[in-house]
Amino acid sequence: MSPGGTVFLVDDDPGVLRALTRLLRASGREVRAFASQREFLGQHDPAAPGCLVLDVAMPERNGLDLHCDLAASGNERAVVFITGQADVPTSVRAMKAGAVDFLTKPFDDAQLLAAVQVAIDRDALMRRNRAGRREVERKLATLTLRERQVLAHVVAGQLNKHIAADLGTVEKTIKVHRGRIMQKMGAASVVELARMSDLAGIRPAPSPALDA
Repeated sequence: MSPGGTVFLVDDDPGVLRALTRLLRASGREVRAFASQREFLGQHDPAAPGCLVLDVAMPERNGLDLHCDLAASGNERAVVFITGQADVPTSVRAMKAGAVDFLTKPFDDAQLLAAVQVAIDRDALMRRNRAGRREVERKLATLTLRERQVLAHVVAGQLNKHIAADLGTVEKTIKVHRGRIMQKMGAASVVELARMSDLAGIRPAPSPALDA
């Protein structure tokens, strides 16, 4: 496999498919070319690093819809859209959906190669983030319900005495919970704990002072 992963190329035009495959392989990329979305979905390996170069207008369905379906299924790919019939609403929709680029045929070879590099880099970042989120979620699963409650207060920057008052317990108990949380999460500081919680989508508890 080439550095960075595979370029998954989907275009129903045989001539374009051949030309782009040659270009990408000549640049050192590994390419898997598909003439239809059905063919791509039948052979796609979500675990394989890489990006998607996808034609927008295809017979069976819109390329934008395929991109959205991949994201909804948790198999999102960094994608570069290519099209022979560009229009502003479509390009805006593509970029809002997270596309790396939206190239109109005929485009310059250098444009495509540059966009693919950006997409490969984004894919690597998304994979690191997903792996980090899974690890945080695994650690969160080891916390008790009370520890999850204390965690939300800790990452909000609240003092032990304020957390204790809000949860109806004593400060000493909060200190014990706090220590166990730091240990289970493998966090060296509250800042690191807050970063991990944010990655997992945990919202800090409202400050009692702000609620008064």
